[in-house]
Amino acid sequence: MKKYYFTSESVTEGHPDKVCDNISDTILDECLKQDENSRVAIETFASSNTITIAGQITSTARIKIGEIVREKLKEIGYDNAQTDIDYRTCNINADITKQSADIALGVDVGGAGDQGIMFGYACDETPNYMPFAIDMAHKLARRLTQVRKEGIVDFLRPDGKTQVTVEYDENGKPARLDAVVLSTQHDPDVTQEQIHEDIKKHVFDAILPQELVDENTKFFVNPTGRFVIGGPHGDSGLTGRKIIV
Repeated sequence: MKKYYFTSESVTEGHPDKVCDNISDTILDECLKQDENSRVAIETFASSNTITIAGQITSTARIKIGEIVREKLKEIGYDNAQTDIDYRTCNINADITKQSADIALGVDVGGAGDQGIMFGYACDETPNYMPFAIDMAHKLARRLTQVRKEGIVDFLRPDGKTQVTVEYDENGKPARLDAVVLSTQHDPDVTQEQIHEDIKKHVFDAILPQELVDENTKFFVNPTGRFVIGGPHGDSGLTGRKIIV
């Protein structure tokens, strides 16, 4: 086998698609807490300062959709409608019905629903059996969120994405990091130089294995040069678009 390259990406909890995933997941969790037999198929759509929720719920649970949405947005850190979304003032639209009786016929006898996208495999590249590239991308995204929420870097906003390209050797083992990309939403008054310096110090140096970094490893931080408008205000979000990451 010749050496090859493999690239994976991850997103932070403030990415608009991941915001929608989190809201849908939280609604499901709340239903299951009250009724373990709940059936929940909820889609969330985020655009500008509006969250729209639609789908089917069959459950005895009594949930407050508006409170769930606002609490989740607050937890993520979204509080500015001018740059992303504000948990206090955002519009929340809900259109929820019960599960179709026709679909229930298939599920009642032990079948599954009709949604599923799977990609991946277990391997021995990392302790958690995840491929090395996606493991690194996830760790960078988690660290980016950590330094924001703990105030280590105080100019960061919730939206962000990471991407890692790994070079594998002839034996199929990770040999080096070829490229690392990190895009992060930020306050408008911070310089790109400051962003690059703090991301290197508090994110890259804290997470990346230095033995896999060499003089040819390429680093890209906010390659477009500016990322102030983010979240649902910068790009619409939809449940399920980040299943693979």
